[in-house]
Amino acid sequence: MKRLVINLDRSPDRLARVTAEFARIGVPFERVQGIDARDRPDLDQMPQYVGYRNRLPLADGEIACLLSHRACWAIIAQGEAGYGAIFEDDIVFSAKAGALLRDSAWIPVGVEVVKLESYFSKTVIRRKRIAIGHGFSASVLCTGHMGAAGYIISRQAALDLIRATEEIGVAVDDVVFNPEFSVLRAGNIYQLVPALCAQDQFLGDRALQLPSLLSEKRDIQCAAGTGRRRKTAIAKVKAEARRISKRIADFCRLKRRMVIPFIYPSQSSAGS
Repeated sequence: MKRLVINLDRSPDRLARVTAEFARIGVPFERVQGIDARDRPDLDQMPQYVGYRNRLPLADGEIACLLSHRACWAIIAQGEAGYGAIFEDDIVFSAKAGALLRDSAWIPVGVEVVKLESYFSKTVIRRKRIAIGHGFSASVLCTGHMGAAGYIISRQAALDLIRATEEIGVAVDDVVFNPEFSVLRAGNIYQLVPALCAQDQFLGDRALQLPSLLSEKRDIQCAAGTGRRRKTAIAKVKAEARRISKRIADFCRLKRRMVIPFIYPSQSSAGS
């Protein structure tokens, strides 16, 4: 199983840090040169597919991120291995990550994608889990789970995603992990529990405070939409009722809404 890390040429500090992370868990990786939005003024002019309702146009940094992941999908699609792992260069691994990244034999039969990270926001997974050893389990991912900093993808899924993103229109984490947009078969996208890795920016006091390299344009676009009217009291009550109804429905359908935990290396015994 190839382990690919996306890294920009202007970020040698990130490469050094992620190299140390892989050395700590005892597995090698291959660097993939990331597409840098600073060097691609044409990204803003790329045509975008507008068939998705209520979607903002992708910012140049998001397009560069998608193209970088597509480069990784191409490497996996052209290889002979059944699976490959893709990481962004600001990830931090749990102590036992190496045990799962050395090969793909533990991946459940038929699974196309395994999301390895936690974005520390609530998502929904099936209550039924498959134990895969070393304290980890895998469960079907039922709703979108943001982030694309760490995941394993099958060779066939890589081929499918390359075809699906010939027209740009959806961010990489949506096209892979959001059932509303994903081209992958329902029930074949799994979440690892606890997470194998997490982005440095979400680790609080333990973080190295690596800045995000995505364009700030998305923040500007989102801010422009904050002038909407505040919800009325009746609207708030209805929204809460819908939330409770959804939770009851999830329970009845054997689903669980949760934040995927991540065990920071210092919280567990050393070794992999």
